[in-house]
Amino acid sequence: MNVSRERDLTRCVLLSLLILWAAGCAHKIHVEPVAPVVAQSPIPKSLLVQVPSLALEGADHMPGITLLEWPAQDLRSAVIEYIRQRRSFTSVGDERGELTLTLKAWLWMRSRGEYRYTVRFESDLGPSGKPPVKSYLAQKEAVGSSVRWVTASDQIPITEAVQAALDDLLMQIEEDGALYGKPAN
Repeated sequence: MNVSRERDLTRCVLLSLLILWAAGCAHKIHVEPVAPVVAQSPIPKSLLVQVPSLALEGADHMPGITLLEWPAQDLRSAVIEYIRQRRSFTSVGDERGELTLTLKAWLWMRSRGEYRYTVRFESDLGPSGKPPVKSYLAQKEAVGSSVRWVTASDQIPITEAVQAALDDLLMQIEEDGALYGKPAN
């Protein structure tokens, strides 16, 4: 009976260590893209940003990137701050707006020697509470290192891909400014 208790205790300790190890090794992603340009003239509307989904797909085509955590709320905050920096709209936030930008996001990670991170945004923009006026697509890739030892090995290329995709998305939206109330140049 004493041997059985020791065996159970050993199993519990090993399981606890495994759980602690897995929890401690998760790469928690936080992106802070920086707008490289400021819009010439903002679209004269307030903007509500919604990110209803952020799907992650890892190497080997398996859903979910093991040990990578990136909440949709972090992406939404990054998009709002990016648009605020770029000054594409009169104001931007996550509560109210005359226009609504609904952004569905995907992150694909593939390993072919170096890890490749692809970010895809499928977006709809239009008056709040009404059907969208137009849909937009932006997809960009960044190359990371060949190993993923620390969070920065994922976070840096993900941030680069997000920034490039946002640059492309906002450029498309700004070009269509007349659709949303901005006089054509």
